[in-house]
Amino acid sequence: MDSSPVNWEALDALIIDFAKSENLIEDSSPPSSPSLSSSPSLSSSSYHSRLIIRQIRRSLEAGDVDAAIDLFRAHAPFVLEDHRLLFRLQKQKFIELLREGTTEDRGPAIDYLRTFLAPCALNAYPEAYEEFKHVLLAFIYDKDDQTSPVANEWAEKRRYEIAGLMSSVLRAHLHAYNPIFSMTLRYLISIHKGFCFRQGILSPISDLTERLLLEERDPPAIPQESLYEAQPFDEVDIQALAHAVELTRQGAIDSLRFAKGDLFQAFQNEICRMRLDAAMLDELVREYCIYRGIVESGSLIPSRVQTLSEPLKGNPLESGCYSTQDSSLDVDYSSAKWSNSETSATTDMSSMRGTDVELRSHVACERSKRKRWRGRHDELDHISDIHFNRCSKQEVSTAMQVASATISKAQQGVENINGEEKYEIVLGMKELASRGMAAEVLEEINALDPNFFAQNPVLLFQLKQVEFLKLVGLGDHSGALKVACSHLGPLAASDPNLLKPLKETLLSLLRPNEDALVTGLPLHALATSLQVAFGKRLGIEEPQLVRIMKATLYTHTEWFKLQMCKDRFESLLRIDSLKENSTPVLTSLASSKSNTESCNLGSSQVTISSTTRLSDDGGSPNQASSRDVICDENAILKVMEFLALPRADAIHLLAQYNGNAETVIQQIFA
Repeated sequence: MDSSPVNWEALDALIIDFAKSENLIEDSSPPSSPSLSSSPSLSSSSYHSRLIIRQIRRSLEAGDVDAAIDLFRAHAPFVLEDHRLLFRLQKQKFIELLREGTTEDRGPAIDYLRTFLAPCALNAYPEAYEEFKHVLLAFIYDKDDQTSPVANEWAEKRRYEIAGLMSSVLRAHLHAYNPIFSMTLRYLISIHKGFCFRQGILSPISDLTERLLLEERDPPAIPQESLYEAQPFDEVDIQALAHAVELTRQGAIDSLRFAKGDLFQAFQNEICRMRLDAAMLDELVREYCIYRGIVESGSLIPSRVQTLSEPLKGNPLESGCYSTQDSSLDVDYSSAKWSNSETSATTDMSSMRGTDVELRSHVACERSKRKRWRGRHDELDHISDIHFNRCSKQEVSTAMQVASATISKAQQGVENINGEEKYEIVLGMKELASRGMAAEVLEEINALDPNFFAQNPVLLFQLKQVEFLKLVGLGDHSGALKVACSHLGPLAASDPNLLKPLKETLLSLLRPNEDALVTGLPLHALATSLQVAFGKRLGIEEPQLVRIMKATLYTHTEWFKLQMCKDRFESLLRIDSLKENSTPVLTSLASSKSNTESCNLGSSQVTISSTTRLSDDGGSPNQASSRDVICDENAILKVMEFLALPRADAIHLLAQYNGNAETVIQQIFA
């Protein structure tokens, strides 16, 4: 079963929003994340709050409680006013004083105990005084004694626990949530791991996800005492939250109490408790941004760009980069041009000069729009309101010079192109395709690799569609029909799957207008398909982040098929937009025929253990039987609540007992 395709434009928007929100790129425009305001000042405030949280976390993890308290006093005094939180901080401070001192010098610790910890323990919470008496044992038992009753108090992991707790509290109170993409990634990877574990499927992206999503979670924030008697919450909300972020039912209730019944705020609080490796995430985002031309590559092209010692020699199919196609196509791919004249692949250089100038101009324009990657700076003094203008005349001029050199080298063939120039060429082709300049794309690619379209006839068909629709928009019906007869017709005759889109394309003759090209074919999606296919031909693999998104979006879809319900949080996290099909009508054909896209789940297919197989219709094992019985929603919730089961298991049990919840519960406890 093919994986869910990714809407690259939606992913671009989320990635750019993430990079802006985390100040990873130099850009003056505000992020558009719904968790942030469109106001630059409020966006800056949210970023500033996240920096404060990181500084406090680092201080507590290092055992510097005083530095953390100073930051609380300056930026979040409400924490010190909450005696429950203050007691935990002071108890940790007491342990740190003992850790720093010697057995003979306990004076500072005793003074702190009398002055701060003991008075606070009387008013913090009911169990605080017992905890206070227990921590006094640290005077007697050494920090290296792993069998002592206070070994946990001495353990350094306690630092991380209190740092995580304070982070959870601050994040919720300051509304300093992570950018949407960061939360989406946490959620999708969490579901992916759960799905693979439950279904016995070996994840092909475990090498990435195991390092990216950490096992540890921050402790949950503590609800205010006044909220403990809150009104009962809807069971639907409780179960949705519990199973979305893997909480117990009581944990979900506590989370809803803390969020005052707001399901989506509770969800954000919980999803942000999951921790990502920030350095790894930044590198994955940077690789994606370079691949898509969002940021400047500098001299650091991702190491996964393959070096082709003999790029175009021999049979291209032997490289494994192409799909297996019918080699008997009666079409001269190497001579495919915008014009309808029968020209050969050898082009007179003088006739290409005008095209070269235009191509260089577009590539230079594309380069000038890129942002500069600045990386992560978590120090508070790095916050700056400087606005950057990346489109100065000097930079455009420099980009023109680089583009000129790049295109000139491109005309010599890929064997003479280095890694960075390959990126520039592919991005240049993407830019041209997104502007509907099919003739220039065909000409440049044929100059580099005359065999490319022979192995990618679907892309050739799409580019000729662009030419056809453009001519229709100009009112040149005769020219459009010549393109259809010379190229679209023969391609469709060789591949029956192309007949339907050919018919739909010809329908544009009945309603010619200037928008025919725009409405007939999504140019940005075509440009992305071209970028991926031609990039692979030059040894440029898709970003690893795309591997993750394809795999996790697929398992997200399959997971909620098992649950037989819609994801309550997919709109909040933009998962629905990531799944929207804005690709050309033929993209699915291209992916289904490409053996390079079917090697693993990260591309288009699940890698599974020898004992597990997906069903032919794309469903999951043991799924069909539970779908045969329609279960009442109340019955599902009842079984989930009483037996503390996931939704899929509850449905499976109900299917065995004709949807009767009482019978299921009786049988379990019988």
